[in-house]
Amino acid sequence: MIRTVLALLLLCASFPAQNAVNVFDASGAAGYVGAAVCAGCHQSEYALWQDSHHEKAMQPATPKTVLGRFDDVSFEYFGVESRFFRRGDRFMVRTDGPDGELTDYPIAYTFGVYPLQQYLIEMPGGRLQALSIVWDTRPSVMGGQRWYHLYPDEPIRAGDELHWTGLNQNWNFMCADCHSTHLQKNYDLKLDRYDTTWSEVNVACEACHGPGQEHVSAMEDGNRSLPFSGFELALSRAKTKDWFADPQTGSPAPGRSGAASQPELETCAQCHSRRVTQFHGARPADGLFQHFMPALLDQGLYHADGQIDGEVFVYGSFVQSAMFHAGVTCSDCHNPHSLSLKAPGNAVCGQCHLPTTFAVEKHHGHPEGSAGAQCVNCHMPDKVYMGVDARRDHSFRVPRPDLSLQLGVPNACNQCHTDKTAEWAANVLEARHGAPDEGHFALALQAGRYGSPEAEALLAQLILDTTQPAIARATAVTLLPGYLSRQSAAVLQQASRSDDPLVALGAARALGALPEEYRPMFGVPGLYDQHRVISSLTASQLSEPALPERPAEVRERYRRALSDYVQSQLNNSDRPESLLNLGEYLWRQGKVDKAESYYRRAIERAPYYTPAYVNLAAFLRADGRDGEGRQVLENGLTAVRDPAPIEHSLGLLLVREGRLAEALNYLERAAEGSSATDRYIYVYAVALESSGQTREAIAVLERAIEKFPDNRDMLSALMSFHRSLGETDKARNYEQRLQQR
Repeated sequence: MIRTVLALLLLCASFPAQNAVNVFDASGAAGYVGAAVCAGCHQSEYALWQDSHHEKAMQPATPKTVLGRFDDVSFEYFGVESRFFRRGDRFMVRTDGPDGELTDYPIAYTFGVYPLQQYLIEMPGGRLQALSIVWDTRPSVMGGQRWYHLYPDEPIRAGDELHWTGLNQNWNFMCADCHSTHLQKNYDLKLDRYDTTWSEVNVACEACHGPGQEHVSAMEDGNRSLPFSGFELALSRAKTKDWFADPQTGSPAPGRSGAASQPELETCAQCHSRRVTQFHGARPADGLFQHFMPALLDQGLYHADGQIDGEVFVYGSFVQSAMFHAGVTCSDCHNPHSLSLKAPGNAVCGQCHLPTTFAVEKHHGHPEGSAGAQCVNCHMPDKVYMGVDARRDHSFRVPRPDLSLQLGVPNACNQCHTDKTAEWAANVLEARHGAPDEGHFALALQAGRYGSPEAEALLAQLILDTTQPAIARATAVTLLPGYLSRQSAAVLQQASRSDDPLVALGAARALGALPEEYRPMFGVPGLYDQHRVISSLTASQLSEPALPERPAEVRERYRRALSDYVQSQLNNSDRPESLLNLGEYLWRQGKVDKAESYYRRAIERAPYYTPAYVNLAAFLRADGRDGEGRQVLENGLTAVRDPAPIEHSLGLLLVREGRLAEALNYLERAAEGSSATDRYIYVYAVALESSGQTREAIAVLERAIEKFPDNRDMLSALMSFHRSLGETDKARNYEQRLQQR
């Protein structure tokens, strides 16, 4: 079940003033004029926008906007019966509140329109929370026109972070800035409340074009000389050449470079990407990396070959594609105002890919008009999120069932041909189109993820190969520190000087996995990066004591970038992750009391947040207060969903106290939990051996080595344990395996 939440809306004006969300009047809000003013001259664009998902991204709850049934219907979820009804002009729901008791709540706003619609409810502290029971807006024949729960397979109770009243269903942080225009979160850490504002409730003209006051004034004055007609950028001018199909090859003729399409792409990517907002006040002209930190091809978000796995939206997929690298951009396929495709079905692809070459059975191998003859089903396979929302992978990849055989990644062929094997699909494609290209960045990323012997060489090769997608190379950079040698260190140093912001971001992220004394060698170039997100992240991984020999200019850049980092964490101090980061920062600065207060505040804000307990216990240990740390960890055991990291930490604490028998209980639970890591298993095995249970330790490791065949610590331990029992042949076997790695 996807555990990320995409839910939002805002506040009802009739609620008491102390809880109301303040809304900017569109006129004069930092130069924002509102869509109605734009409509005065741009009627056709305005008309297209009015029927778009952007226009309906968020709306006050009215009979016109609410699509769900509120005619006294009920929905039962693990014994909790929620009722949807009307009270005068209000749309109401009676459901379990933050205390688990059934309570009546007014619906303040609708959120989204198709294939589902969510509903926002106002809560104290200026919060808007997204109800987890949502309306399926698809037609009945498709299974729609019903209430359903976003988490149908597990009971989500009050107090859980996924409960609709919980932190992960909070509109103000989770989604607000992408569903309204000129959104200002305005969170007050001291008061623990929001005063969130916007210029327009939905995604209107100025969300993409930027504030329009200067443009309007210039046009009214007849001033045609201003750059971009008074806007901060002109999206239409990002295009330098239109696309067409080459009649000789059937393929697209050369067009714009990827760089030429960046202004439009980075405008769209500010919302259509998996990213974290680091700095507020983003405008379209700012680009992506001044305010946002996009995700890389991280495990759990993407498969090793870059296919979508978690909810990642579009940007991270698209920048892998050959289309991006040729200069294709969003508006080549989508009308930027209606958001609809520019042509139906295969015709949108036929704008550039000659249909007589590609939309024929000779190419796709399926009967004309069938599902298999649709370009998107082979080149943009979908995955369903939020129960009913099928989203297509925008990496526009060639199906590679051969990679399914090698790496276990999915492929488009077997997504439809579920009764066939990947081997069958690979044979069919090879017979029809020839052998697939040798090599793929997936081989390096998979090796890096799972510790294969060839990981270092493959990752280094990928990082240096500028023909590969930058996001794949950046991901390889984040994995390389686990295999660092003198040779690959030079590769990491080169990556840290990259002009590509994705690769530079990967280098900044990689710093945290390096020993602190080596970080300046790789990190100083990042302090000079023009993108605020990258320079601030770099500074967060360095420390002033590690920079004494550096020029004064470097130290000054470090201090400025570190100040930016602190500000970025304060910007997100409504989240436990940022509170924890602030605690870590203050600890490194020697401000012990303040550091501890942020650690404890993180637990108070999110009792479910496992890292807060583990890090606070580590802090207390360093402060000579292991006893208090034990109490913190014991408290966390009953508060979190996944206790394995806490059990592991508690086991280590008990080992330090000489209570090995008790420690083994916790280390075993951590090693056998569903989220067990190779490290947890290895430490448990070493603890077993230390307690005289060498046979049991060997059994644990031999089971684990099947899952982690290249883990050097496990192989070394098995060699040592067998040797201690006089089993030299078995010890020699593991020694040989170790030498091969």
